[in-house]
This record gives sequence, C-alpha cells and structure tokens, in this order.
Amino acid sequence: MGLLQLIIRNDAMKTDPHEIYGWRVYAVACSASFGALLFGMDSGTIGGVLTMPSFKIKYGIEDLDKGARANLSSNIVSTLQAGCFAGSLIGSYVADRIGRKPGQLLCAIIALIGCILQAASAGHLVALYFGRFIAGLGTGGASMMAPVYISENSPRAIRGAVTGLYQLFIVVGIMLSYWINYGCLVHLKGDAQWGVALGMQSIPPFLLFFTMIFCNESPRWLAKQDQWEKAKDTLQTLRQLPMDHPYLQEEFNDMASQLEHERLLVGGETFWSLQREMWTIPGNRKRVLISIGLMICQQMTGTNAINYYAPQIFENVGITGNKNGLLATGVYGIIKVLGVVFFLLFMADSLGRRKSLLYTSVIMVVWMFYIGFYVRFDPPEAGKAIPPAGYAALTFIFFFAVSFEVGWGPVCWIYVSEIPSARLRSMNVAIAAATQWLFNFVVAKSVPTMLVTVGANGYGTYFIFGSFCAAMFVFTWFFVPETKGISLERMDDLFGVTRLVEEKMEREEIPPQNDSTHKDPSATNGEKVETI
Repeated sequence: MGLLQLIIRNDAMKTDPHEIYGWRVYAVACSASFGALLFGMDSGTIGGVLTMPSFKIKYGIEDLDKGARANLSSNIVSTLQAGCFAGSLIGSYVADRIGRKPGQLLCAIIALIGCILQAASAGHLVALYFGRFIAGLGTGGASMMAPVYISENSPRAIRGAVTGLYQLFIVVGIMLSYWINYGCLVHLKGDAQWGVALGMQSIPPFLLFFTMIFCNESPRWLAKQDQWEKAKDTLQTLRQLPMDHPYLQEEFNDMASQLEHERLLVGGETFWSLQREMWTIPGNRKRVLISIGLMICQQMTGTNAINYYAPQIFENVGITGNKNGLLATGVYGIIKVLGVVFFLLFMADSLGRRKSLLYTSVIMVVWMFYIGFYVRFDPPEAGKAIPPAGYAALTFIFFFAVSFEVGWGPVCWIYVSEIPSARLRSMNVAIAAATQWLFNFVVAKSVPTMLVTVGANGYGTYFIFGSFCAAMFVFTWFFVPETKGISLERMDDLFGVTRLVEEKMEREEIPPQNDSTHKDPSATNGEKVETI
C-alpha cells in the first residue's frame, strides 16, 4: 500500500482503507485482460505473417500485382475486425443476460475455435477468412466485457490503473506477436513459419477461459439482478472488509441508490426502455456520444495502421529486408509496452484522463507530420543508406508509440467503461467497442491502399492521421470532463442525471431512498464533481 500511495496521487487514495487494494483486484483484472492479450496478438501477428514468403506462396499473394496484393492483404486483416464488430454488439446482450463471467468464458471458447481454424487453413482463403471472423466474434465480445467487468470490480482510487491493465495486455500481445513472427521467420522453414505464428494465437483464449473459471461475478451485475446477498459476499471478498465497514456500506448503498434512481427515471429493463433511457436523458446521451467520439479518435490516430502493417511502414521509411522490418517491429512492440507501464504507474490516477488525452494529442501531431514530410521530400531509395532525417523518422515512429500508450490507448478503454450508469454500462461499452472495431476495420482495409496511392510513397497517409490527432485535441478540450478518483456511482452526479432524478422525485412526491450519500459532499472524498 505504501508504494501505491507514493505513486498514485488522488484524494480517494488518501482516505480509502488500504485493505481494498489486495491481490484479488489485480488477479481479477489480469484474468479478464487475457481477452485483450488475444486482441493484441491477433492485431500484431497478421501483419508479419503477410510478409512471410512461405505464406505469400501458399495463398497466391506472390503472383499478384501491387494493387491486388494490397487489396488481398487488407481483406485478410479486416475480416477479423468484421467479426469483432459483430461480437462486440452481441456481447452486450450476452453480458447482461448471463453475466460478465459466463460471457467471457463463452468468448474464450469461440475465439479458440477461430484461432485453430486459422492455423489449419492450409492455403484455403475461405477457411482463413472464416477462422478470422470466428476469432473476431470472440475477441470483439471480450473487448466489451473485459473493461466493464474490470471497472465494476475495481476500487475508485485505482480504477484507472486497474482498468488500464486491459491496454497493457493488448500491447503485450502485440509485442509477443511481433517477436513470435521474427522467431518463426528466423528459425522455422516452409509452412511452419506462418502456421506456428497463427497457432500461437490460441494461447490467450485458453488462458482467459482457465483463469476466469476461478474469478467472481461482478458485484454490480449481481446487484442489477437483485442478487443482493451474493453482491454483498462478493464485495466483502474483493475489498477484504466486513460488510459493516463504513467504506463498504457507502459503496453498497451507492450501488443500490443508483439502480433505484435509474428505475425511477424510465422503469422497465426491456431493450426499448433502455434505449429510451440512453438516448432521451441528456446526461446518458452525452456519455454514449463521448464514448463513440473517443473510440473514433483512438483509431484515427493511425496506431493500428502501424500495428497491422508495421513491416511495410518501416520499409516505407527506409528499413529494408524482411528480417530487419520484423526486428524493428519487435522493438516497436517493446516500446509500446513500456509506454503503457509508465502510464499505469504515474499518470492514470494521478495526472488523470483529460490531461493525458490533451497532451498526447498535440505530441502525436508533431511525430506524424514529421514522418509525412520526410517521406514526401527525402524518400528512402532502395540500396542507399538511410539519411539522418530517416533515422529521425524511425525514432519518431517509436515516440509516437509511447505517446499513444500514455494517452489515447489506455484512456479510451478506461473512460468508456467508467462513465455509463449501471443499467447502461454494458450497452454503452458495446456501442463504444463496436465503433472502435468499425473504424479499426476502416483503417485495416484502407491503409495498404493509402500507402501506395496517397501521394508519392504514401506520404499523405501520415498527414491524414496527423490532422485527426489535431482534431482530437479540440474534441477533448470541449467535451471530455475529468473522472479521476470519482466512484462509478458518482458519474450520474458528474453528468447531471442525479439532478433529474431528484426533480422527478419532487414532482411526484416520492420519498428519497438511500439518498443521504448523494447529498454528502464528503462522499467523493474531496474530488470536485461538477455537473456538465
């Protein structure tokens, strides 16, 4: 606890009991994050596999012209995103219907089947497409369930760091996939190169299934199902406190009050009543629109353009040779991991969400525009040494990775999982995740073509993504409030929904239920909560 207090600086950390930061919180978060490991390995593996000569020969890519090769590569990559888009939307229903834990177990099984199909496709494009789509269904479902599950289990003071583990596992998966690709290329021959690389994707869903078996269900989902005794037992186990402890009493009462307030606003929990609750209540509508905006912005930074096509992009700035490209890609993966670790330790719950987004937006503009200018005015030439400006461009790709991973990478997943109300959390995150996968699909499908058509050597690609980074600063400045250190149940206060409930109760003369905590200014542990 002493180390946490030293690293994480917010008012909630100063006042909340130290028992709540036990190992169980981190074990639960890491177990759910194996779904993110699959996300990362799927994202990183395919780019390297597409450059392997044995894969090109097996799937007929070697015989295609430049344009047809780019089109086929984008089809192979983007099939996964299509499955993820569908899986994230279906995942909302599954997570609410059968629970966060069973839902993730189901996603693990589906993803495992898809990974096995990819490895066994043996040169058949249809089988490869089908396997990637099936794996996408599981990956997409897990991508919306895991952040929700982690945030619903996490103490408020360290929720950013704990939920940010999801992004850490994504980049660890990307890094591992890069080095697996490099190892397969160097040490294996023939079809084993790409077969082993694709087969290694089955490890994360296996780990997700095995570890989630031993985890608890979300206490907030249990409360939502009116399983109050189970919710109490789970909270006591997670927080390592007796139920009569003031902290646990406050957390439990806040859960009960929020659910009661949401029922007062709309009533039933049918699909259409929840849609009405999301889109007709201004505070809820703001939250889902912010979530959609953040996920669009996250993808339009261009980060997944590098994740999927890193070897090609490194070649674009002068790194020639398949082994050199994959080696540079592996280093890129390590740097991304270090960036997330720095964010989780020193920024997530100290600097906060809003400032992280603002600062990194500006920095990423600089990196992207420099790379674009280099490719435009001093493009690398085959057989010639890389000039100093080229090494600077290569360095700036690494700087871009760090900038993304201390801002837009982890913050978006943290933010969209913590701001929704209890009844709408899974639906809100599902819409955000589906948006992420939709624009992920757009990037995966368009970047190969952009790199050969948007200006000489594709320099315009970097200007396009750099311009989006500039627009993201404006979006964050005007629309994204700070949520650091605020409990999940206090998000209704921040977005003005609590005020609507109180006004309705006054009009209909409904007596307040468990409302004292909402009027207690100390309930936010000193954090200033302004209604927007």
